[in-house]
Amino acid sequence: MVATLYGSRIRSQATFRTSFVTDVAGQVLIVATEFLELWVILSQVGTLGGMTLAQVAVVYGLGALAFGIGDLLFGEIDNLSSYIRSGKLETLMIRPVPLLLQISSLDLSLRRIGRIVVGLAMYGTALAIAGFSPTPSALALAVLAPLAGALLFGALFTMAGALQFWLVDGREFANAFTYGSNYVATTPGAVFALPMRAFFTFVVPATLIAYAPTLALLEMPGPALVPSWAGWMGLPAAVLVWIVAGLLWRAGVRRYTGAGG
Repeated sequence: MVATLYGSRIRSQATFRTSFVTDVAGQVLIVATEFLELWVILSQVGTLGGMTLAQVAVVYGLGALAFGIGDLLFGEIDNLSSYIRSGKLETLMIRPVPLLLQISSLDLSLRRIGRIVVGLAMYGTALAIAGFSPTPSALALAVLAPLAGALLFGALFTMAGALQFWLVDGREFANAFTYGSNYVATTPGAVFALPMRAFFTFVVPATLIAYAPTLALLEMPGPALVPSWAGWMGLPAAVLVWIVAGLLWRAGVRRYTGAGG
């Protein structure tokens, strides 16, 4: 079922090759521009949150890779409010396919692959430059971290979508947690004040997506509240956040009574 839904979306978009290439190029440019901001800062101060340019590139590449995968698979859930207002949600609810799966596959935008490709290239290259030691445990974490991060972003997108059952025009409010978490995930956590670091570690675990795994991969000491061993906490955190997201989503679906109220 999953393969059929996603496969049909991929085939339909791959038909328009020029549009696909243009969209991917646009995503590559966006990622490059975002990283350029960090590069400009580091060119002036030398280190950012105790990290060199290569180490910051590991954080950014890992965060971009995780967000790209999460956005590709779950990003459309963020658009739930438009389906509620148009009444399209009712047509999805009567189909014999899980609602969350239908919504997440409605617009499987392949342009998001650009962010994934650039993130993966930056992640691998920066690890090599930053002095990564490929021990068996480190290699396992290097592979596991982007997948755990993608699951965390997927759970955040699901929670953001579920909130729109109550806040029909609350997409921008929900985006503060999804896209805001992406900004935090791609930035060294040590630059944030302690209260903000605590919020984005224990409430919205954005620092566990890329910053904490980078500390563990490069064997660096972490700041207060984010020790290096926290790099292994991404997957357990993803499980916990998905439990909350699932409960919130089910509560929203049960509450929903139709576009007319």
